[in-house]
Amino acid sequence: MQKLRFFIDTHDRASNTFPEGLTQADFEGFYAKYEAVCYEEGVVPLRTHVGLEAGRAFCFNMAPDADSVRRVHEKLGLPFDSITEVTTATPGDLFMNR
Repeated sequence: MQKLRFFIDTHDRASNTFPEGLTQADFEGFYAKYEAVCYEEGVVPLRTHVGLEAGRAFCFNMAPDADSVRRVHEKLGLPFDSITEVTTATPGDLFMNR
């Protein structure tokens, strides 16, 4: 099994990476497609934080690499601002490795 790492990708209406006028119903329908494409690319969608009124989203995924996350977005035609590899910082993760 391939080791998965954590990634956050960001979307913001101000930079045209978050759809204008997206409703809750629109988001629910889109998210189902997003999940399906994630699994095709070996990406595990863990959590998405979305502010519909603010026009921002932060997606937290596990993936083999950033290119896998990028391919998901390309297949969906969904632009993004950045894809960043992150480490969780909890007592059970980062701090216990000292």
